[in-house]
Amino acid sequence: MHGNTFTALCGRKTRGFDAIRAELRAFFDVHDQEGSYPGEVHLEMTGQNVTECVGGSMTVAFDDLSSRYHTHCDPRLNASQSLELAFAISERLRRRLESANKFRGAYRCN
Repeated sequence: MHGNTFTALCGRKTRGFDAIRAELRAFFDVHDQEGSYPGEVHLEMTGQNVTECVGGSMTVAFDDLSSRYHTHCDPRLNASQSLELAFAISERLRRRLESANKFRGAYRCN
């Protein structure tokens, strides 16, 4: 997640939620294609209602960045954005597990 920051017109360093989600999709797609295990996901996040990353279902717009921008370093996902990604990750892992179980079941001996 560290490679996707940019500076908004207001001068604040930010990240786009859609870019983070796309990065996660690509991460899982590569592991699926290679048959490897996605061992870890690292996200910069907080449980606070900050406005440091733009986007998400409870849309943080560029005009909102200054209202609750509290980071001293890198922009973090807020609580809502973090949960949205956590559910997306868990759904992806669930589908992966179901697919693996179907594959194993096809080769089971009775």
